[in-house]
Amino acid sequence: MTPETIISIFLGVGLAASVGFRVFLPLFALSLAAYFGLWELNDNWHWIGSLAAVITFGVATVVEIFAYFIPWVDNLLDSFAVPLAAIAGTAVMVSTVADLDPVVTWSLAIIAGGGTATAIKGAGAAGRMASTATTGGLGNPIVSTVETGTAMVVSTASIFMPILAAVLVIIILVLIFRIYRKLRPRPKME
Repeated sequence: MTPETIISIFLGVGLAASVGFRVFLPLFALSLAAYFGLWELNDNWHWIGSLAAVITFGVATVVEIFAYFIPWVDNLLDSFAVPLAAIAGTAVMVSTVADLDPVVTWSLAIIAGGGTATAIKGAGAAGRMASTATTGGLGNPIVSTVETGTAMVVSTASIFMPILAAVLVIIILVLIFRIYRKLRPRPKME
């Protein structure tokens, strides 16, 4: 595996993790990066770097960010966003991975890209439901701000410092796992 291939995998994983926080923001970041020639996309994915894609993903990003600040609408969006995150996480991964056999590329995209995005989006949706239940939705804008900020940081790191992005993804996944372990019900000892 060449260094370029490894870096492209880190880019894909970082953007897939960002998709778990906001579906369109990482796609917009990738679209901008491709449009300005910062990243070369795989042959069938050059359309992501078109001006039409930049505008479309930009508008979708703004709408998504603001929609997540509306209590109850954010929970409704999560019901659509979990499956969309799997698809978008797979897409960003397959569009960026360089110099691998198509079977390996798609397997990696589905497992690492779609899996990472789905795990993070699922954890975020559960967190938002808990916030809605405990605060009546008043705490949800704080959750949305943290998610959007994390998506921005990880997307930016993915484009400019893919290795750092991969480290951030590992940290995020470890934090999610630890929170899950603390919150899951313990079996009762008799």
